Amino acid sequence: MLELFGVEARYGAALALSGVSLSIAAGELVAVVGPNGAGKTTLIETIAGIHRSSAGTMTFEGRDLTALAPHRYCDAGIAIVPEGRRLFTTMTVRENLELGSYRRAAKPLRAASIDKACTMFPVLATCLDRAAGTLSGGQQQMVAIARALMAQPRLLLLDEPSLGLAPIIVLEMFDIIRRVNDAGTAILLVEQNVAMALDIASRAYVLEEGRIVAEGAPAALREQPHIRRAYLGIGDDVAAPA
Repeated sequence: MLELFGVEARYGAALALSGVSLSIAAGELVAVVGPNGAGKTTLIETIAGIHRSSAGTMTFEGRDLTALAPHRYCDAGIAIVPEGRRLFTTMTVRENLELGSYRRAAKPLRAASIDKACTMFPVLATCLDRAAGTLSGGQQQMVAIARALMAQPRLLLLDEPSLGLAPIIVLEMFDIIRRVNDAGTAILLVEQNVAMALDIASRAYVLEEGRIVAEGAPAALREQPHIRRAYLGIGDDVAAPA
């Protein structure tokens, strides 16, 4: 579905991504984890067309993404939930959702998509006419995800969806992500909460200093000493038998 090979991205002369290669199959949930400053948001924004790559190739369902204008990425079937949600806080929840359905294929389904969003996120049904900025952080994140799904994407990009949320809301958010994926939408999840990201992903990549340093099944990554120490807070010491 999505294929990146040797992708580079820069901010002026500074190299933010270097030789990044990854893939996502249709319906798959893939996580990208790593420390602050590793380039995770740059990676998401590059795949979404917000930040242009400076080298390498990106294809989505066989189509060359690097040849597309940034505003055509959504129409190609890719939607993003950006870090910090970026809602229009003075507009109502309904208006924010409607903004997600302006691509030609999604517009006729607007009413049905709002109903579907309210089924997936029941709390939104009670606040469709409230200003989005009056909602809690968790509720705003639900609006951001629902708004992206209004575009009927085949690939959903999630950038740090748990950021700033209370632990109990984080659990709910990851359950929502799993349900969205179970419904058939492929997901690329960028997340600092490594343990929970590995719990729901089918595969994962570790990004450090703009490079992929490890990849594979979550269970295999959990067994790597570097991953255990740096991201899971688990040491290598094994208690000696008595």
